[in-house]
This record gives sequence, structure tokens and C-alpha cells, in this order.
Amino acid sequence: MSDHADPPIFLSTELASPIAKPDGAGWRLSVAPMLDWSDKHCRYLHRLLSRRTRLYTEMVTTGALLHGAARRHLRFDETEHPVALQLGGSEPADLAHGARLGEQWGYDEINLNCGCPSERVQRGAFGACLMAEPNTVADGVKAMRDAVSIPVTVKHRIGIDREESYGFVRDFVGTVAQAGCEVFIVHARNAWLQGLSPKENREVPPLRYELVHQLKREFPQLTIVVNGGITTNAEIAQHLAHVDGAMLGREAYHHPWLLTSWDEAFYGDAPRSVCRDAVELAMVDYMEREAVEDGTPWYAIARHMLGLRHGLRGARRWRQVWSDHRLKPLPPREVWRIAQQVLAEEKAKGDELEQAAAERLLQTEGGMPAPVRGVATEAAR
Repeated sequence: MSDHADPPIFLSTELASPIAKPDGAGWRLSVAPMLDWSDKHCRYLHRLLSRRTRLYTEMVTTGALLHGAARRHLRFDETEHPVALQLGGSEPADLAHGARLGEQWGYDEINLNCGCPSERVQRGAFGACLMAEPNTVADGVKAMRDAVSIPVTVKHRIGIDREESYGFVRDFVGTVAQAGCEVFIVHARNAWLQGLSPKENREVPPLRYELVHQLKREFPQLTIVVNGGITTNAEIAQHLAHVDGAMLGREAYHHPWLLTSWDEAFYGDAPRSVCRDAVELAMVDYMEREAVEDGTPWYAIARHMLGLRHGLRGARRWRQVWSDHRLKPLPPREVWRIAQQVLAEEKAKGDELEQAAAERLLQTEGGMPAPVRGVATEAAR
């Protein structure tokens, strides 16, 4: 069953054809690194939807890479380019080691996490707490830049705790830029290191976009990307009038179809023929391949595409199929057939309702009242 609003289906191999590795404009649109969400399977889906958008891994700690788990953390699909590896750590030598591994595995960028406020990350002496130690961040950036030839970037907040002055984030950026960092991805909220959960830290501290815009005015030579609370293309366009790029996180994850508009709207690409049915089928092909290559169960992949049909008829039942634990023993193509059957049933129901509504409207406009089923039945008795 095809969506009425979507263009015709085309081959899934076309969906995932990558563009060339990025140039300096590569940070115009990006999807944020999100713990437990932006894994390689999520990124594969997002690449089916946008060829241009820069994708980021979940944060990978330097400790995980030091202890020999490189393949598990660094494996990705070639179609994901442009793709960045986000590292969590603070020791320059460990960061340099992680950056070298990232370059060897083919990543296009190494990003240092200076924005995560979780207590676990703080215990490791990295994440948002590093904003209080800009010289430490600068040392880590320099070590990574000396170790690799790909860009080294930093993702951070506008402040920590109750420190809300522009001077704090300005001095942080200035110090780290002196170490050679040229790209700063700025979450436009403070990180409260005590008293708020990571989820609350994404919602409670107020958004102050003007500070991010001011950074671009003060550091015009740097690439400044704004992050936090952006949900629509109109908001993206407003920010791009002030900064170099916009990064979306949970909006892109929960409503991934938004990405299909970005290549044309923000990169000037020609319109692409893409439809949800083709994307879903491409993901089924991917599930089958991942099962053979890495033993990945299909449901570990399907969870990332549950927002694909958001707002469309039959979406709720379709999601229920792909998230039904009772179907886990089935191969993904069989689950896909069940999901397609559910969509066909919902379409038929909807068509019946629309036809009945149209008939009632015609009867009303013709001066005849719409029939009442109960009255007709009673009269028949």
C-alpha cells in the first residue's frame, strides 16, 4: 500500500546512494548524537531520507575504545557518510587514541562531548563539566588534531549551572578555538550539573538562542551550529540567517520524515522521488543483511523507524506490528507483510468512511436528510 501523498516507489538501492564526503558546508543540517538512539541502524534510516544531512554516533567513551571494543562501537555502513564519531573523555592521550581509531574506521569528523550533564558522565570527568575547564578541553582538542587529519569539533552548552553570562561561553569558545577547533555545536541551554536528570536538562533550562547567534557575530571565522528545541523547517531557516548550521535531535528521531525535505530546502538539491513504502522495504533489506553479517535481530533495528508514518492513517496499528514482541521469532520480511496488510485494512476502512460521508453530504445537499440506520431498521419490522 502506497501513501497517497508520496511519489512513486523507486529501487531501495537508489535510496542509500551516498554523496561525496563533505566539504566546509557540511554542518548546515545535522542530526544530534543521542545515547541509545543514534546507533548505526538509526543512522542508516536517516541516510535513506537525506543524502546531505550530517549524522553523529552516540557518544563513545575513550575507555570503551581503550579496552578493545572498537568494532562494536565503530562499525558503520558506508552509506552513512557524512558521519561523525562523538567521543567522551578528557585525557589527551586517550582522546588522541580514540580519534585515530575513528579516522582509521573512516569517520568524517571527531566530535568531543562537552555538553552531556549526566552524573555517570560527570563521574568520568567529561561531558558538560568540562566547560569549567576550557584549557583541559583545548589540550584534548590539540591532541586529537595532532593525531588525525579530519576535522575535530566540540559540542557544548551555553553555560553550566547558574552561570548564565555570555562571557562564560565566549571565553570557552575562544580558548578552545586557539587549540585549532573551528566548528562549535552549541546547545542553547545551560547544563545543570546537579538537581536535574538528563531529560530535564533538555527541557527545563531556558533556551537562549541569542547567545549562540552572538557567538557567530563575535567569531565569524568559526563554524557555529545551533542545537536545542528546533522542530520545524521554518525555525531552521530563521537560525540559518544567523549561524552556519542547525542540529536537530529528538524531533528528527520521532518525526524522521522531516529529513526528506532538507536536501532540497537547505542545499538546493533537485527534488527526489522518495516514499515511505520504499524506505520501509529498504529497511527490511537492511535487517536481513544485518542478521547475516552481525546477528542483529530485526526488532533492534525496527524500533528506530516507528515514527516513519507519524500522522498518517493506520500509523498506530503499523507501529504496533513492528513493536509486537510476539512477532520476534518471525523473519523481518514476514513482519513487513503483516504490517502492509494492516495498512491495507486501515486504508479500506478509511475509504468506506469517506464514501459514506460523501453520500451523506450529497443527500443533504439534495434536500434529503441522511438516512438513519436505526429508523430504517425499525420501519422494516
